[in-house]
Amino acid sequence: MKIHLKILFLLFTALFLMSSCDDRRKKAEALFVQAQEMYEKAEYASAKQMIDSIHTNYRGEIDVLKASLRLMRNIEKKETERNIAFCDSMIPVRMHERDSLIKGFNFEKDPKYNDIGMYIWKTQTIERNIQRCYIRSGVNEEGRMYLASVFYGGKGLGHTGLRVSTPDGLYAETPAVAYDGGKNFRFTDMGATTEVVTYDGENCEDAVKFIYSNRNERIKAEYTGGKPYFIYILDGDKQAVCKTFELAMVLNDIQKMNELKKKSAHRIAYLNQKLLQPTK
Repeated sequence: MKIHLKILFLLFTALFLMSSCDDRRKKAEALFVQAQEMYEKAEYASAKQMIDSIHTNYRGEIDVLKASLRLMRNIEKKETERNIAFCDSMIPVRMHERDSLIKGFNFEKDPKYNDIGMYIWKTQTIERNIQRCYIRSGVNEEGRMYLASVFYGGKGLGHTGLRVSTPDGLYAETPAVAYDGGKNFRFTDMGATTEVVTYDGENCEDAVKFIYSNRNERIKAEYTGGKPYFIYILDGDKQAVCKTFELAMVLNDIQKMNELKKKSAHRIAYLNQKLLQPTK
């Protein structure tokens, strides 16, 4: 009698487990069907959520997992193709904006020494600004902008930074740039000293945005890290910074979209290769 009960118990357990496995498979398959429907409607975020749920809750359903991995690759391919389409539509728009903006700039590039050219606002070319203290700006072809604090006078300051402020007490400043003969250089000629400290990329970002946001205000520029000295940024130089910032944003967008297109093309090639292979 005990043996019969044991057999019945084992049979019941086996049937229960089979029923449970069958139920789990049906639930996993139902989620996959929903994910497939979302994919066909181009609702990719929702489809990926369904697939994530399958991978989290039904790890034992191998066939469904394989199918969901293949679907995930198709979703990623569609999203990547959409990124390329977006870039293809926006790059001509941004290039048109670039072509309009660069009319106010000189383009400087010496092929012997420079791989990337630089745009300089026409009133801020070096030859037009000899022997004066001012805030200079420029941007390269990839959208990387710089500010430079230029000092000209009898005795040097030894300055290393820049702080810009408005009469209401608001301000922004750059990180210090130690003297290195490159981004911070100085020389003396005929008894007069010239100092130029350059803050580029993220080092000028806060100061540039501050000038741009307060372009209609009187902006004080303090040369920091050396002897105390300040100037008020002339309207023409504020305009140069603002126009350079606008061009930098456009050039940066173009650069990022071209990079995204390149990466997307490589990703699609990889996904196509994977989709041709049997899912393991």
